[in-house]
Amino acid sequence: MKLRNVLIVSLILSASQLLAQGPTISSWLQNTTGITGRHYVSGNPTPINDNTAANVQSVQYSANWVYVSTNGIPAYITGPFLDGNPSLATAQNAIFKFPLVPAQNTGTPTPTNGGNIGVFINGVALFDYRDGVSWNNNTQAEAGGAIMGPPGQGVWNRDAIVAERQGFDCAKGHPAMGNYHHHQNPSAFNLDLVVLSTVCDIYAADALYVINSTEHSPLVGYAYDGFPIYGAYGFANADGTGGVVRIKSGYQLRNITTRTQYADGTTVTAGPAVSTTYPLGRYREDYEFIAHPGMDDYLDAHNGRFCVTPEYPNGTYAYFCTVDENHNSAYPYAVGPTFYGTKVAARVNTITEAVTTYTPNAVAEVQLENVNVNTYPNPVQDVLAVQVNTVNRSNVQVELFSADGKLISSTVLYQGSTLAHFDTRTLYNGTYFVRVGSGKNSVTKKVVVSH
Repeated sequence: MKLRNVLIVSLILSASQLLAQGPTISSWLQNTTGITGRHYVSGNPTPINDNTAANVQSVQYSANWVYVSTNGIPAYITGPFLDGNPSLATAQNAIFKFPLVPAQNTGTPTPTNGGNIGVFINGVALFDYRDGVSWNNNTQAEAGGAIMGPPGQGVWNRDAIVAERQGFDCAKGHPAMGNYHHHQNPSAFNLDLVVLSTVCDIYAADALYVINSTEHSPLVGYAYDGFPIYGAYGFANADGTGGVVRIKSGYQLRNITTRTQYADGTTVTAGPAVSTTYPLGRYREDYEFIAHPGMDDYLDAHNGRFCVTPEYPNGTYAYFCTVDENHNSAYPYAVGPTFYGTKVAARVNTITEAVTTYTPNAVAEVQLENVNVNTYPNPVQDVLAVQVNTVNRSNVQVELFSADGKLISSTVLYQGSTLAHFDTRTLYNGTYFVRVGSGKNSVTKKVVVSH
């Protein structure tokens, strides 16, 4: 199916390769050009270049498993983390083992856990909703995680997306002891329809992809049960028909003012009453699941559904990174609170079986088709941003020209990022042109500099 209004910059695989190897092998963003991570420190809006290789370093596979080696560092800029988190995103030197043929868990569902529950296609970790903090009724305070004092009781578990928003960078990620991760949809704060954090205003960055309401969202990762994770939009009907819609969480906030019972009526150790300090939604147990029979655009209790996707035309169970109508992250955010499938993926120290190394076919020329490139602000005064609204699968040249065709500046839109910048403070007022790509396979946008 042809995708409309999308920048397609990809490493192309033949149909026979796709059938033989499948998306679990071919979807990872392998760094073959030496891209390294970058990070901001608080008070300095100029990113610092790191020496750690970004994205995925290698993909190897056997008859039953795929092994993904990664440092866990994205190509987009990480940091700063303005809640006092002293950690930086650091190399994880990890090997993740995923099943090539995932299976439904027909027994008691396995709860998601603290720490890694999946991996994004750029090798960055996925965590679930929690941050390790819960209410302690004995001390009448939250405890656990990085908070000092007695541990929480694990009855009312704090939601990281709500409680730690100040500590997320522009890409909606942060590190735990150096392990950089996302709990939620990996799209930057400033691209949401209602912006909940101003961190991008000073520390401009992007994330893995840009939400595009007109296209099926890209495959962005795999959960620890081996099933794929998609972005926020999918086909309205599970059979792939009905157009593209926002795929919705089946969870909603409960109508409660006190925290003494769970949604199923179980009486539990009391949590704090609902207040401005402890608002509804601060804890995972503030939500209840509502089934929506016959409504394919609502997800099940695991935050997924069985459906047709671009990568799985015959159908697969798939999770979605849920957002609300404002594109703000919506509980349970990606996967959870339980896995649909049998949780068999894991981080391993070594590969103990014979494997084949997967090498994507290189493309001689960048393929641009029905391109959607945004330049903003336009007119521009200080810094011009050039952004594409899809997962960018290879490095793309971006150039700025004067009106008479003189090359003023050039940069690279890196694999696994969506954003490039030009400093326009020293330019004269007037008309300029931005070219994305090269030769016949390029797109040009007019911009105006006005100081």
